[in-house]
Amino acid sequence: MLEKLTAKLQTIFANKELRTKLIFTAAVFLIYRLLAHVPVPAVDIARLQQLFENNQFLNLLNVFAGGTLSQFSVMAVGINPYITASIILQLGGMVFPALKEIQKDGEAGRAKINQYTRLLTVPLAIVQSISIITLLRSQSLISTFEPLHLAAMVLTLVAGAMIVLWLGELITEYGIGNGVSMILFAGIISQLPTSFIQTLSVTSSDQYLVMGAFGLVFVVLIALIVFMNEAVRKVNIQYAKRQQGGRTFGGQTTHLPIKVNVAGVMPIIFAVTIMMAPQLISKLLMAVNQPTLKSIGQWIGIYFGATAPLYLITYFLVVFGFTYFSALIFFNAKDISDELKKSGAFVPGIRPGGPTKQFLEFVVTRITLAGAVFLGILALLPSLAQAFTGIQSLAIGGTSVLIVVSVILETAKQIDSHLIGQNYNKYRN
Repeated sequence: MLEKLTAKLQTIFANKELRTKLIFTAAVFLIYRLLAHVPVPAVDIARLQQLFENNQFLNLLNVFAGGTLSQFSVMAVGINPYITASIILQLGGMVFPALKEIQKDGEAGRAKINQYTRLLTVPLAIVQSISIITLLRSQSLISTFEPLHLAAMVLTLVAGAMIVLWLGELITEYGIGNGVSMILFAGIISQLPTSFIQTLSVTSSDQYLVMGAFGLVFVVLIALIVFMNEAVRKVNIQYAKRQQGGRTFGGQTTHLPIKVNVAGVMPIIFAVTIMMAPQLISKLLMAVNQPTLKSIGQWIGIYFGATAPLYLITYFLVVFGFTYFSALIFFNAKDISDELKKSGAFVPGIRPGGPTKQFLEFVVTRITLAGAVFLGILALLPSLAQAFTGIQSLAIGGTSVLIVVSVILETAKQIDSHLIGQNYNKYRN
């Protein structure tokens, strides 16, 4: 196994173009992590870090942000506004026919959608920056209340979000892997040593057995993520036979692979954004002097705490529902059935056109059930781990592992494709 890995690494670094892409990606990671340590002024960082350590949900958000939230760096908003903008435009394609036509317009359509996504990212980054600053003000963590200073903080955070987006696009164009996914990956990986050390420091001797059990679950979880990420349902496809000049063409049989987890990690990221709202509202209401509003804020804080049953159920249902919704967006059964009909292909026993569309939707609905349940359980793992152990620092759970494993698998596939393409071109020439 070690010899194969060593041989694989030697093959990768022997390829000049691939080596250049990897070095460029590593350089972008270094720039991103350096900027992640540049703080926004007028914030009490020490008290802010205590707030994140004592709140499991905020700790999880901090992991997604690569530790930039607890340090309140210029990168605190991160890549989340761009991800939210991408989801909104994907949903908009189902509502607005003109947007759907642009999405179907090949490379030119993708370029337009990317530009619209960038433009939408700016107002979303402004809203998220204002929300974060409002939360910090409610906790008396900001030492200035001058409107000009607050506006400068918002602009700084928005600029940081756009710089992160630019770095991600540089990776997509000149590096290896998907830029947005790689930025998320870099942020989560950077928090692994800190989270591990914090967990060990607060773990008592009688909790070692429990932590060992969670370590075993962690290994099994990685295996399950790999299995679910690669799992596909193969729908048999057959091409109609046709005769031309006394020769018979077509008649081949192939298959259409449909992933069990069509939407990937997007449903969990969307759900995390949604579930931020109760925590934010609770903090804001509890900072108000009005007793009724303060009691409402306390109620929301209790019942939507990271380990509260209502929070866990709501979180699971949001992930579960959005997984189904995303599956229908990312897997367009109508477009696929139309393409099969145009190319003379059909599903054996199913008529082309409408019946094929209904059959594909039925298949996606059935297999998405397993993917939705799996993602829902993954999303709850950090909260369940904290509920069983009482250790707040167990923020790196199923969601983070899913992102890391998915990015590694996709990047490995891209590297393999690049090597195969290089070998093909070498032998062809």
